[in-house]
Amino acid sequence: MEKQIAIRLISLVLTIATAAAIDKSPKTVEKWFKNFPYANTKTTKFHFYFHEIFGGDNQTAPIIAQANITAQSPTFFGMLRMFDNLLTVGPDPNSKQVGRAQGIHGSPSLSELALFFDFNFVFTNGRYNGSTVSVMGRVAESQEYRELSIIGGSGVFRLAKGVATGKTCFSNDKLVIVEYNLIIIHY
Repeated sequence: MEKQIAIRLISLVLTIATAAAIDKSPKTVEKWFKNFPYANTKTTKFHFYFHEIFGGDNQTAPIIAQANITAQSPTFFGMLRMFDNLLTVGPDPNSKQVGRAQGIHGSPSLSELALFFDFNFVFTNGRYNGSTVSVMGRVAESQEYRELSIIGGSGVFRLAKGVATGKTCFSNDKLVIVEYNLIIIHY
């Protein structure tokens, strides 16, 4: 019994030390996986705002491809955008930066306004600096709250899973601001 407790404490210390350093070298990752069976899960919550500029100057989400029928489609079917959007603590784009949302989204439906997302929340400040959370899923624009799956991560969020919930708080013909709440389970 004492031996098991000692092993778990050592594993916990190693896991915390690895997470704090966010060393991503192959040897460190291998060591992290050796200690993985003894790791305890953690839950981290985030609240921040996603700012996407898709029109006018300084676009953060330009169109990179579209289908032959996109221009005639009421749902913009076949349009793809690559994005590098600002994440902030408040809805004002001048509020403190948390990180960036980087990835791709496209219009996958012929019958409703919807987007398919594949992107990363890239944290650039504080204790999560350099860590990422990978997100994927489909959202219908008609929903007040849109849920996306957290399917992984890096650094502190290695092997993450969870849910990202978004709600549009401002939108016009050039800009959308989405309020995000994340619940992340990680080790």
